Amino acid sequence: MKVLALDSSGLVASVAVAEDGDMLAEYSVNYKKTHSQTLLPMLDAAVQMIQLDLQTIDAIAVASGPGSFTGLRIGSATAKGLGLALDKPLVAVPTTQALAYNLYGFSELICPIMDARRNQVYTGIYTFAGGRMQTVEEQMAADIHELAEKLNGLGRPVMFCGDGVCIYREALEQDLRVSAYFAPAHVNRQRAGAVAALAMEYLKEGRTQTAAEHKPEYLRVSQAERERLAREASRP
Repeated sequence: MKVLALDSSGLVASVAVAEDGDMLAEYSVNYKKTHSQTLLPMLDAAVQMIQLDLQTIDAIAVASGPGSFTGLRIGSATAKGLGLALDKPLVAVPTTQALAYNLYGFSELICPIMDARRNQVYTGIYTFAGGRMQTVEEQMAADIHELAEKLNGLGRPVMFCGDGVCIYREALEQDLRVSAYFAPAHVNRQRAGAVAALAMEYLKEGRTQTAAEHKPEYLRVSQAERERLAREASRP
């Protein structure tokens, strides 16, 4: 089973190719360039480096959201285009699940947080038991202080990862009454390798979709859409 995976849901652009239990290639960049500039050249470089015939892949996995609206659209469009061109199924992997999968095997709570502005984060709560990831709270958009209270209510140590950590760490440390840990640099951001590994599990369960069916999961409307709705509501 061979999977090509893409993640452009946040600040990091990442491409990976996995086959069964092996990670054949992974290319990630966290730099000041738009994903429209980086994702396809990274994909081409990875394919060339391992001499991959794209017709040999079994599925295309993509971080399906939540995350950056622009980044999600770029990743989705790239995955859909490849799926249509190659006639391959897509595997939509929720962004926060993929982030949590970076910390595979951590027995306490894992809480990815992605900055959604205005004291809001995209998040979910996960743990591992028996070698499998379990969902404690499905991914959601939440106020950072309300998230801290939810974690306090669960009463277990928690590991945080994601780009929201650098923004909300101080607030979390003030609000939390449980032990908090923060993931180190190599596992604290989006990685297509985690998307690929989790997609392997989804494939075993038959959780695929066609390229035509795939849509990003935004969780909330974009700022532009909110502004449009506000203008329409203010009209006499």
